[in-house]
Amino acid sequence: MTGYTRVSAEIEGDFVVFLIGTHVNRWRDVRAWLPVFRAMPRMLAELARHPEMGMLKAHSGIMFGGPAVVQYWRSYEHLEAYSRSAQAEHLPAWRAFNRAARSSPDSVGIWHETYRVSAGQWETIYGAMPEIGLLAAGRAVTLDASSTSATRIGARADDTAPVSAP
Repeated sequence: MTGYTRVSAEIEGDFVVFLIGTHVNRWRDVRAWLPVFRAMPRMLAELARHPEMGMLKAHSGIMFGGPAVVQYWRSYEHLEAYSRSAQAEHLPAWRAFNRAARSSPDSVGIWHETYRVSAGQWETIYGAMPEIGLLAAGRAVTLDASSTSATRIGARADDTAPVSAP
């Protein structure tokens, strides 16, 4: 493509956005946080090798002051099945973290947020961007100059952008 192109992500049906991250409270307690940092890449590699487990895409970065991962899943049922599977990487890592947390309770914190997203109840726009976020989990659809957030999310069938798109 040439020039500035605006695209939106298209994904069929409902999906799940799962955010997970850590916050190291005591850097000197390496035994508490290092296993957590090592576990996530193993889980992501496993999920990438097995798309049938339901993870569509994952992006790592820094969020809320520590390493984090944004994950897109086909369904909550896929996410829950993976998290509870004794044959997968997650459950042993989760159990190990809980044992370590009991011996060093405030050294490292973990957090996660799970969002079930109904079909058509979201919108995206990407302009001159690589395939990231939901765009990487779904597929790109080129937008015309009249497309607005309100029309993409279904808030209004007819809308005019306050500024013209490039």
